[in-house]
Amino acid sequence: MYRIPALWPAAYGPRVRPLPRLLARTAVRLTDFVRALALADHRPFTTL
Repeated sequence: MYRIPALWPAAYGPRVRPLPRLLARTAVRLTDFVRALALADHRPFTTL
């Protein structure tokens, strides 16, 4: 998972309420998924 400076303290900080923590973690995971999807488009795909 990539570290996103703006969301990281809200997602994994010690004094964050449950709802903002859940939303921030969801945003971090969604960003990681979108980044991986974009990188998958640029990797060579070979079939045998």
